[in-house]
Amino acid sequence: MLRDIGLRARQAAVTLAQTTDGQRAGALLTMAGRLMAETQTILAANREDLDHAMDEGLPPAMLDRLALNPARVADMARGLEEAAALKDPLGEVQWKTVRPNGLKIRRISVPLGVVAVIFEARPNVAADAAGLCLRAGNACILRGGREAIRSNLAVAAALRKALEAFGLPEDAVQLVDDTSRESADELMCLDGFVDVLIPRGGQGLIRRAVEYATVPVIQTGEGVCHIFVDKDADITMAADIIHNAKTSRCSVCNACECMLIHQDIAPVALPVIAGKLMDAGVAIRGDTRSREICPEIAAATDQDWGREFLDLIIACRVVRDMEEALDHIARYGTGHSEAIITEDKAAASRFLSRVDAAAVYHNASTRFTDGGEFGFGAEIGISTQKLHARGPVGVKSLTSYKYMIEGTGQTR
Repeated sequence: MLRDIGLRARQAAVTLAQTTDGQRAGALLTMAGRLMAETQTILAANREDLDHAMDEGLPPAMLDRLALNPARVADMARGLEEAAALKDPLGEVQWKTVRPNGLKIRRISVPLGVVAVIFEARPNVAADAAGLCLRAGNACILRGGREAIRSNLAVAAALRKALEAFGLPEDAVQLVDDTSRESADELMCLDGFVDVLIPRGGQGLIRRAVEYATVPVIQTGEGVCHIFVDKDADITMAADIIHNAKTSRCSVCNACECMLIHQDIAPVALPVIAGKLMDAGVAIRGDTRSREICPEIAAATDQDWGREFLDLIIACRVVRDMEEALDHIARYGTGHSEAIITEDKAAASRFLSRVDAAAVYHNASTRFTDGGEFGFGAEIGISTQKLHARGPVGVKSLTSYKYMIEGTGQTR
């Protein structure tokens, strides 16, 4: 079955590669309108998914990722509209030269072709991925988790109807309705049909894709994000930023999972920060020094360092200086997003240059690591690798390039 899906996707990709900017933008606007028109159908399907998920005891973080409401459907439609408004990523002359022999060489952006996306629990990913792929002239094969199968089917059906109504191949967006592990494994090895695979989910899915896939993979990893409160931090600002980074939506990959507090400021700053977090229902797991300052903090275990809680839980460690903070991040970070809170610009510059992550922040929440917040329209995921994309995987990350060479009869 998947080979048939792959063949249809490949055929659709050939058509999409020849579309104009206006055609792709118009199709996205039509898709956005169809999502809004079918909001109630999508929400009814999502309600069934939520009922089944609750019966199976899915944790709160997963239920939050799964849940849709009218505002979230509207956000999905808005993401498609924003993608339509983006500058055309195709046909861009990225580089050009004229060689001494007269050859004219240009490097031009082109679609990747067929993009496969395996994702878990979040039905909004189906719309985001389809929209970004289409904007960049790619066909997509979507394979979601069983928890969201009804929601994903409803979203994909709406998108396909819109493509057909607009006059583009509906097979540009296809959803694999088999949610078994075997279907994911088969998609990971669909050589000749899939040009790149983007896994978006938990650590298990990412590891499986990296180790098992025979098609190229853009690794979107887990987010163990740290915030370092330097000795020269504004304490009120630090408390507000960490509160936002942990509580605004704790189930996402750009939420803060660990705070590192400079020992010089910890006796004053930690009670303020911890109090604000605890008032919001956050459980804190800290090292010995943290607990000496705030006895109400629970003891951290070795497993709490480098852990993506995806819940109202945060780890805390008091560090000697920035060097110790940097060493901790290097050991336990996942290359996603890291932040420093400080009024010392030299310290901030040092931190930003030293930390090896896709996004590094000074005096801002890690929650901004997001395609929409970066002005990309939306994203398929956050890449924690360095090739071929890093950070929010937006529309430009879904293109490749080719060289066009013009001659006047040159031979070699």
